[in-house]
Amino acid sequence: MSILTVGIGSVADARTRFLEAAADAMAGHAAAAAPTIYFASYDALHRVLAPSRLAIVKAMAGQGPLAIREVARRVGRDVQAVHRDVVTLAEAGVVDRSDAGVTFPYDRIHFEFDIGAAA
Repeated sequence: MSILTVGIGSVADARTRFLEAAADAMAGHAAAAAPTIYFASYDALHRVLAPSRLAIVKAMAGQGPLAIREVARRVGRDVQAVHRDVVTLAEAGVVDRSDAGVTFPYDRIHFEFDIGAAA
């Protein structure tokens, strides 16, 4: 089963993860690359993965390439609105677009982040 992990992290967090992976590689420790997308904030995550867009992703999970019109039919929404949402998801790297259609190449999404009290 393939899983896309979505999290929240800063550029400094990404740098730390990169340096740790590089150090492991230099030490000869192979690490499996897991598909992951990080957003700078919860608000940025929510702008891309709003409920209507998550419905699109859920309808596409494990289905292979689909035409935008078919995605719209599956989620019961207007084709133009779904097209705009798919463009946003593709720009964020959540879905892939090709001549064959649009694809969410994972079986599910795992969200990995903490939300604390406001300061």
